[in-house]
Amino acid sequence: MNTIRLPAEWEEQDGVLLAWPHEATDWKPFLHPVQETFAAIMAHASHHARVLLLTTAPDEVRRHLRHTEAVQERILMIPLLTNDTWARDFGPITVYENHRPVLMDFQFNGWGGKFRADLDNAASRTIKEHGTFGAHHLRHVHLILEGGAIDSDGQGTLLTTRSCLAHPNRNPHLTSADMEQALRQFLGAERVLWLENGYLEGDDTDGHVDMLARFAPHDTILHVSCDQPDDPHYHAFAAMEEELRAFRTATGNPYRLLALPWPDARHAPDGHRLPASYANFLILNGCVLVPTYNDPHDKTALAVVSQAYPGRRIIGIDCSSLILQHGSLHCVTMQIPKGVLS
Repeated sequence: MNTIRLPAEWEEQDGVLLAWPHEATDWKPFLHPVQETFAAIMAHASHHARVLLLTTAPDEVRRHLRHTEAVQERILMIPLLTNDTWARDFGPITVYENHRPVLMDFQFNGWGGKFRADLDNAASRTIKEHGTFGAHHLRHVHLILEGGAIDSDGQGTLLTTRSCLAHPNRNPHLTSADMEQALRQFLGAERVLWLENGYLEGDDTDGHVDMLARFAPHDTILHVSCDQPDDPHYHAFAAMEEELRAFRTATGNPYRLLALPWPDARHAPDGHRLPASYANFLILNGCVLVPTYNDPHDKTALAVVSQAYPGRRIIGIDCSSLILQHGSLHCVTMQIPKGVLS
């Protein structure tokens, strides 16, 4: 019998994939600060996994890494130009098929055609051609699916949002039931938990779950929360929390919920609100990198994540630059599970 399993992100990893911001991306007005942020992420990540970096500017990358404590020999630069930097959404989603890794190359259409994505959509194939994934199979799937739209507990349950995964700008020919069948076929999903509520102002993704709620070990879910009744997110987050309380594990038990704080409102130069979220953390071997925003709630967020991952080092990384283009730390990274690179 063919078995497929999408591992949880806290399982052992070989590496993490990123794409370097460059002048031809929307990062141009903020290029130096965002490159500094990328260098910080890569430096910390290199102590826990190999770093695969898509870039056509290796000398520029080295200049930014020079003043960090990066483990340089664990950073592999792959000469590849991208439209943008959101590796979570265009990078391969790795499953284990009969216990062997298979890289699933889903289609990426720039979050419903909002942005150009031809280079990003081809990235996984180009990385494979470069030889980085060795002999492991890269399976092309004619289904639009972004990594940030789903979260796995590693045991057959996926968490997602109706606003994104059932949006007509992704796979308009599919119903929600069709999408569940596709998730079973390609990712081994036995159950899909659909969130109907929750959103972030300034979010381009139509409600990626990795900005809202995340699985953690021992039947735990971390989720954003808001205790400010005058905030426009207050009622949506309260409704989402009620949904999470109603969810049950595969064995019929309620989940342990850990509420992440809500950072103070941040705004772009033109006045629109930016989607800052502490749920957008990255789990690596032995550590968790948590986005911070020079905000009074940063310390509390780190403590909450520590409750979910007590045996790991919790590292805050200032991601104030990343939210200027409406994403954060998890959005710019894609983990490469154990067995792909080794």
